This record gives sequence, C-alpha cells and structure tokens, in this order.
Amino acid sequence: MASTQDLSVFVRHGANGTAGMELAVDGIRCAGCMHAIEDGLSREAGLLTARVNLALKRVTVEWREGALRPEAVVERLAALGFKAYPFLPGGQEDADSREERRLLRCLGVAGFAAMNIMLLSVSVWSGNASDLEPSTRDLFHWLSALIALPTAAYAGRPFFESAMRALRAGGVNMDVPITLGVVLALGMSVVETWHHGQHAYFDGAVMLLFFLLIGRYLDQLMRRRTRDLAGNLAALKAEAATRLDADGNAVSLPIAAIAPGDLVLVAPGERVGVDGIVEQGRSELDQSLVTGETAAFPVAAGARVYAGTLNLTGALRIRVETVGAGTLLDEIDRLMGQAVESRSRYVRLSDKAARLYAPLVHATALATFLGWIAFGLAWQQALVIAITVLIITCPCALGLAIPAVQVVAASALFQRRVMLKQGDALERLAEVDTVVFDKTGTLTLPEAEILNAEAVPGTHRAAIGALAAASRHPLAQALAKALNAHAPAADTREYAGQGLSAAIDGADCHLGSIAFCDAQAQAEAARAEHPDASFIAWRCGDERVVIAIGQKLRPDAAETVAILKQRGLDVLILSGDRAEAVAPVAEALGIAQVQAGLLPGEKLAALDRLAAEGRKVLMVGDGLNDAPALAGAHVSMSPISATHLAQAAADVVFLGDGLLPVAQSIAIGCRARKLMMQNLWFAVLYNAIAVPIAVAGLVTPLIAAAAMSGSSLVVTLNALRGRLNPSKEA
Repeated sequence: MASTQDLSVFVRHGANGTAGMELAVDGIRCAGCMHAIEDGLSREAGLLTARVNLALKRVTVEWREGALRPEAVVERLAALGFKAYPFLPGGQEDADSREERRLLRCLGVAGFAAMNIMLLSVSVWSGNASDLEPSTRDLFHWLSALIALPTAAYAGRPFFESAMRALRAGGVNMDVPITLGVVLALGMSVVETWHHGQHAYFDGAVMLLFFLLIGRYLDQLMRRRTRDLAGNLAALKAEAATRLDADGNAVSLPIAAIAPGDLVLVAPGERVGVDGIVEQGRSELDQSLVTGETAAFPVAAGARVYAGTLNLTGALRIRVETVGAGTLLDEIDRLMGQAVESRSRYVRLSDKAARLYAPLVHATALATFLGWIAFGLAWQQALVIAITVLIITCPCALGLAIPAVQVVAASALFQRRVMLKQGDALERLAEVDTVVFDKTGTLTLPEAEILNAEAVPGTHRAAIGALAAASRHPLAQALAKALNAHAPAADTREYAGQGLSAAIDGADCHLGSIAFCDAQAQAEAARAEHPDASFIAWRCGDERVVIAIGQKLRPDAAETVAILKQRGLDVLILSGDRAEAVAPVAEALGIAQVQAGLLPGEKLAALDRLAAEGRKVLMVGDGLNDAPALAGAHVSMSPISATHLAQAAADVVFLGDGLLPVAQSIAIGCRARKLMMQNLWFAVLYNAIAVPIAVAGLVTPLIAAAAMSGSSLVVTLNALRGRLNPSKEA
C-alpha cells in the first residue's frame, strides 16, 4: 500500500551521512513480533539498522542518506501486518488511551456475557445430574451459543486482529495460539450442540476471553506506567518562540522556524526553546534538568542557556546557537531513547528464547492432542487439553523480562541526570569492583573558582571584577567569572606580562602578578593555605590582597568516595597533574592509592595492569583528555558539560556538579542485573512448571488464561521495583 503522508519532516539527519526515524507501531505484543519486524525490515534495501523496543512499542530505523524513502519503511511494516506512524509523544499518549478504552469495553462485554452464559451452564450441569431432557439441554446450549458467538466476535478482536495480521504476513505471534484456542473451543462447542452432545464449552471460551482481557488491560496499564517512568521530556520542549527582527518587532513563530543567529525574547514564565547566549536582560532560571539544582539560577548578559529550562523572573533576549535537533534537551532525549532500545546480552538471550516459542508451542499442543488420542481419550477432551497448552505457555513473560527492567533502570538513571551511551553499560556497571578517578575536572569542578573568597573585601568586589573583566589573561577571566563581572573598567592600562591598572573611584588600582602589586607578604600566607592554587594580586592604595584561584572539590566528592568504599569497591586516583596538587585532594577524600604526573598513555597502561589482575574497572574522567583511558576501561563515566554531551567518549555521561551519580549508577546497575536475572528465572521456571501440568491435563483453559496473564504482570511489577531508592541496596 502506498503511503500518502510525507514523512521527510520526521527524519533525523546524522552527521555521518545517515538518516533515521522513530516510529510508533501498533500490534507489538511479544518477542515474535520483534523478530518479525526486525527480520522483515532487514530485507529492505538501503536500511542499516532496525531496533524494536517491546516495552515502548517503538521501532527505530536508520539508513544511508538518500538510499531509502522513509515512506518505504512504513509500507514494509504494513506488509508485515503492523500499522506504523511517526512517533509523537502526544499522539502516542492518545493511541494508548484509545487502546485502553477499547480493551475496557471488550472486557465489560466479555464479563457481562460470561455471567449470563454461566447461569445457563449451571442449569445444564445440574440437569445432567438429574436426567435433564435432551431438548431442554440443547435449548440452553443454543442460547449459550447465541450469547457466546457474537461476544467472542466483539471481545476477541484485540487477539483475532493481531493474529490475522501476523498470519497474513507469513508469521506467528503470541495471539495466534490464543485465537486458535478460543476458536477451537467455540467450534467444538457448536459441533457438540449440533450433535446433541452433553457437553459444550461456550462458558469456558467466553470466560477464557474475560481472563485474557483482564491480563491484556492490566498489561497495557503497566506498560504505560513503565514508559512514563522514562520522563516526559516532550513537556519540556517549547512549541513556539518569539523572534525579534532588526527593528525590534516581536513575532511568535513555531520553533521549527527559528534559526541559529536569530534573536529571541523569552518572557517570565516561558520555557526557553533554544540553546543560546543571553544578550540582554537579567533573570533566574529553573535549570534542574542540567545541573540538578532546584534553586533558581541567576543569569545575565553573556550567560549560556539551554532549551527546556524555565525562565522565572525577568525577560531575556537570547542569541540562538542551536534549535530543535542538536540542543541539549534533544541530545538527552536521544540518549534516553538509545538507552531503552539498546540490546544487551541479556536482552538478546531473552529475545532468542522467546522467538523459539511460537513453533514450539504449536508443536507441543499438537503432540499433546495426538498423544491423548493415542491413550484412548475422547477427541473432545484431548482437544480441551491441547487448547490449555496453547493458552498457558507465555512467551510474553520472557519478552518483557529484560526490556521492562531496562526502561525502569534508564528512567532511574535519567532522574539522576545520567545517560547511557552504550547498551550493555548497565550490566558492566554491575560488575565493577574498582573505581578509578581522574582529578582535574572530575574530582574537582571544571571551572576555576576563588579558593579564599573570605580574603576578597566585599567593598572592592565590584572594582576587582571590573578590572579583571578588562583583561584577557585566563586567571583574570576566571576571576571575573567568579565575581559575576561582565562590564570592564574604563580607561585601563595594560602592562605586558605584569597586569593592568585603572583609576577607580579616584584611587589608582592594580591587578596582576604578585610583584606587580607588591604583595609578596600576603602571597606567602596564601601559598601556605593553598599550595596547589594559582594567584592573582590586587592593590588599591595601601590595601593589598592575594586571591587564590583554583578548582574546588565537587561538593559531594567525599560522600561519593565513602559510599563506594562501603560497597567494598577499591578507589584510586590516576591523574596527569603534579603530585603536590593531587596529594591534598587524595587526603581530603581518604584515597590511599594515588598515581600523579601520568601521561594519557600511562593512564591506559595502569588500567591494563588492573585488568590483568582480573579487576573490573570503572574509569571516571572528564571525557576530553582522558579518552584513551575511558575507552580502555571495563566501563567509563564522564561528568560532562552540556556543550560536550554529544562528543563524550565515555559509556555513561552525567550532568551537574555532583559526583554522587557515580555511586548511584553502580547501585542501579547492580539492582537492574538482579531484577533481570529474577525475571529470566521466573519466566523459565513458570513455563517449565506450567507446560507439563497443562500437558498432563491437570488445569483448565480458564486457569491457563489466568496463569498466562499473571506471568506477564509479575515480571513487569518486578521490573518496577527498580524505582526504589538504590541507596538501600547493600
């Protein structure tokens, strides 16, 4: 079927000559569906990858730029029996709501019909024990058929339609054995009634649908709850922005119409829709998405702002750097999707096992039917047992066992501003026994700060900042930023290699080297207190101040190291900085194993030695100059600045100033692995116990339906335990 919708606007264009698209797909129920879609799409010429996410019911495809029409993917999915459309968060929510209402209506019809048929069946059962007239029994059976057949036709649509799509596409899914079981039960009942038989199974068939619909409805609710845990990033995206033209006129435009270089106005109470630089205005932003801080963050001219942050108090004029795809918010959204779509070894294991189920289930049911016939059982009873086998086996539990945990774990990490860049990073985090930290930019904050702020006179802060803003020297720029100074002092005089001076409030003020400001006495005290700092001096009249500039420890570095040690992990520092700068940091954090003055290659060699000892090393580096070490570790993390999020070399990246996400990520990884193994073992044990019991004829189709639905819910509920505070894990 040719697609009439232009899908080009939904295509993502990659920097490496690839294009991709995310599609919402109806009818994905089990690992069999996943295999059918991925196998079917792999035959499409020009397509590079196709990944199905069972928990989110999404398909992500990627192809070489110009090698494929995006409409061809939708057409191919339609040929496979799956309706697909571009994923839009709002549209997905509407589709989920419609499906829930549909299932609820089917459930109500099946429940009402089951109660009425059960009343007729009770009369027949009682009559069979007291010589009920055959004509009366036939009448009750036909009345049951009159209720059951239209009920099944309506209430069974979620299963029948899904099964027919799979069969038309030449495959099978979990709804095929369900449909086969219901149709066989109804067909056998009609045949028995036509031949005046004593037993009919209209009540069982409708009750079977009732139980299956309960499971399907609850499963739909649980899947949506699982998806919601991933965080509604769409709510943070601005739909429109106010652009200012050259004359200062304001025009409200869709965010897609805003281009880099434009000047946009963000009023108080509005979300920032772009990444850019504030050109005019002062305000406070809620930027907890980036930093994790819930306190309002002050911004003024020169400050960088990001899409998704909320403007709280004042109007801002922002020069656009990035809009739409490529913003920090978009990059976080992409990494979140990648985290829940990636296939780890556990996911591949469960997928492979689940794909074998469809042919195995049908073969087992047929063998059961023929086996009981061979043992002399009546064909009706043998068929009921075969139907039970079809119903009780559940590939869905295996298919959901790992993806559900993966979605919840990725959500828990996202809530702590941690993004996975590799699919199996979660499992590798769980195996870590050694944590190696870089110092500069990792244990310490990346931006230089004033280390002896108490030494800076409050009355002179503005003057010092203004003079520092007039210099291009890195130390002066760091000082100006620390003092939040943007306007340089007027009429400054610069002395090459020494510093600069200006007349401020009638006084001759100097800023620069210690010798330039004649502050040797003050410098000795500052050096004794901060031996690893850099120094800049200030002199104004007879007053002299030496300001120590350096990198402070991250606020929760000590707490993080303590938690890691409590978990029994070895903690080391491998730093390229000089030993006298690393020693105070190691002492403050209680880290005994320290190596300083290492080149990037020497760091990598040190990690190789640890690996040779059998260690599973987590390397935590700043993601820029530690790339070889990050790549060589068992798993790696970077405390990354927002501007470098897409370029990070680590397996896992996190935003904000804190180090606690390192400990939390390990805890979440351990908990996720534990839940994955629990779900896998439950799914295997359930089928190992349930199938032989069903083959032996010890359960009814109704019990089988309840057990099958319950097994899916158990693994999903167990996965949701990953929401609990990981710090409670030992």
